[in-house]
Amino acid sequence: METVQFKTSLHCSGCVAKITPALNAKLGKENWSVDLDSPGKLLTITKNETLPDQAIVGSMNELGYQAEKIS
Repeated sequence: METVQFKTSLHCSGCVAKITPALNAKLGKENWSVDLDSPGKLLTITKNETLPDQAIVGSMNELGYQAEKIS
């Protein structure tokens, strides 16, 4: 398992609620979190190596948000 972080364009808990069903389906409920208090509104993901980072960025884009890998 690998942990990666993405800077996002999420703004509030409503944004998180919008992405929750898609990320739960793609990653699993316990494998991601969002820190809305951080300056970059960080999305932290624990993923297996078979899911490319670009798939996460693409999923966020499809939902109307931006994500940029930072670690």
